Amino acid sequence: MAIPYLFDVETPLGFRVHCTEAYWNEKIISDHPIMAERIEAVQLALADPAEVRLSRIDMSVYLFYTSDEKRLVCAVARSINGDGFLITAYPTDKMKIGETVWTK
Repeated sequence: MAIPYLFDVETPLGFRVHCTEAYWNEKIISDHPIMAERIEAVQLALADPAEVRLSRIDMSVYLFYTSDEKRLVCAVARSINGDGFLITAYPTDKMKIGETVWTK
């Protein structure tokens, strides 16, 4: 039986990113409680980012950035063979150093 996704979003890079409710609560909210009410901002960062950067450490990891009314939101996702999943998401004041692979 498949575990239902909390969200499954198409990115402008041509792959989808998914996240289960359990992962969202146990990883994202546990590590960054401020993100509890910002799931829409994470989905927006993935679906319609202002900029996407490649991780300097792992070439299969992308950092999707958008800004909401408070500050920048970074959604970090990995794509393996076209299957993407959310690693983490957090608020930030600036984008991390990395190669820009997509911009609005």
